[in-house]
Amino acid sequence: MGLCHLVDRKRSRSTAPAKNRSTIWLTLRLATLIFNNMVELSSAHLDKLFHALADPTRREILERLREGAHSVGELAAPCAMSLAAVSKHIRTLEAAGLVQRRVEGRTHRVRLEAEAMAEAHAWLERYESFWSRRLDALEQALRDNTD
Repeated sequence: MGLCHLVDRKRSRSTAPAKNRSTIWLTLRLATLIFNNMVELSSAHLDKLFHALADPTRREILERLREGAHSVGELAAPCAMSLAAVSKHIRTLEAAGLVQRRVEGRTHRVRLEAEAMAEAHAWLERYESFWSRRLDALEQALRDNTD
C-alpha cells in the first residue's frame, strides 16, 4: 500500500501553523502497517505451504525429489496426467518455496528445497506441545480414575 493511502486528508489540509503539526501519527501508522504486513506475509506463506502439501500428487512429487533432482518429464512419467498438469503442480510447489526449477537447455530440472518446510514445522510444533500436554493430562486423569 502506497503512502498516498495512509495520509489522513483532513490532517494534511489543516490550517494550523506548521510548528503545531505532528508527524508522529504517520510514523505510528507506518510502523503498524509494516508489522501487520510481516504477520500477513508469514501467514500467507504458511497458507501457500499447507495448500501445496494438501494435494497427494504434490506430496508424491516431493517424495520423489527426496532422491535428488529430476526433470519435469521424469516427475510426470509415473503420474496419470499430462505434462502440463504436472508442471502446474510444480508451479504451486515453487510458489510455496518447496522446490526450485532450473532450466538446462530444453530440460527443466526440479530439486527439493526442504528448508521451506521449517516454518510449517515450527508452526506445527507449537500445537504438538499443546496436544502433548493435554494428552498427558488425560492419561493421568484416566489413571487416577482406575485406581
